[in-house]
Amino acid sequence: MNRQPFVSRRFFAGSAALAAATLALPALRAQTRLEKAKISLAVGGRAAFFYLPLTISEQLGYFKAEGLDIEISDFAGDARALQAIVGGAADICSGAFEHTISLQSRSQMFQSFVLQGRAPQIAFGVSSKNMPDYKSITDLKGKKIGVSTPGSASSMMANLVLARGGLKASDVSFIAVGTSAGALSALRSGQIDAMSNTDPVMTMLEQKGEVKIISDTRTLKGTTEVFGGPMPASCLYASVDFIQKNPNTCQAMANAIVHGLKWLQTAGPGDIIKTVPESYLLGDRALYLASFNKVRESISLDGVMPEEAARTALKALASFDPGVRVEKIDLDKTYTNAFAIRAKERFRA
Repeated sequence: MNRQPFVSRRFFAGSAALAAATLALPALRAQTRLEKAKISLAVGGRAAFFYLPLTISEQLGYFKAEGLDIEISDFAGDARALQAIVGGAADICSGAFEHTISLQSRSQMFQSFVLQGRAPQIAFGVSSKNMPDYKSITDLKGKKIGVSTPGSASSMMANLVLARGGLKASDVSFIAVGTSAGALSALRSGQIDAMSNTDPVMTMLEQKGEVKIISDTRTLKGTTEVFGGPMPASCLYASVDFIQKNPNTCQAMANAIVHGLKWLQTAGPGDIIKTVPESYLLGDRALYLASFNKVRESISLDGVMPEEAARTALKALASFDPGVRVEKIDLDKTYTNAFAIRAKERFRA
């Protein structure tokens, strides 16, 4: 007789909890609903290893798994991709982190939200054909330097190398050559005297003895030697306004990239060859894989931006760009690790 009320109370308490949980389900779903599922993404030379995590995540369907429909527009270099996002033609850019710094110096607030590379993967080499007697940076005065596009990460690297050798950007001519077959052709035909570019292009030229590498950031050690510390490379970045209005979408984008980074940690050469488009191999699978092995350690492990790396990028940019003043830049506003950390925890990257 006395037990029935207790059973009833427990029953009703359980029913109430179940009802509350059921009512909460729509709210939980709403938290993960993408604000914007169809995304336009700008990238500058997607065949380069600089953007390999993006390629892997796309090819393996990781963006689709997050409910995203990605439309990728490929440009000749990351400076052109930058113009696309600033002009409103793209929602998100896959490009060099330092662009968020240079944009802030012009009062345009953009933010990186997942890192793809922890070293720039850019090498600077002089043409063995045009400059067989090269001895020092001063020999480059008056010469033509190939970069993916003016204002790109490869251009920044070239400026830094020149500055350390006592030359200014105005002492040379920069020629846009892209990041793939066009770059190879420009150097081999003698149109340029030196080149700052990414892999697989630079390794292909180096292994055939067509360039002499004089500055190299394809490894962590080489990056520290050039920049004096860790230097971030490609990332996904967007306007602060876009990130604030589309946090679930940005989280989904970060999830897809970190998922790709996790896959890359254990992927073998055969896995890479099977996954990237054939055209990315530039007609030489063996050299493509040699290039991959050279830059492998420069790929981010978990998408998280190290604070020290961001500081290195600011210092490097300010060393040759008078428009960038260290004391005027709020570095904390150029990147956020909130999305990458959540993705890292999810995929145990």
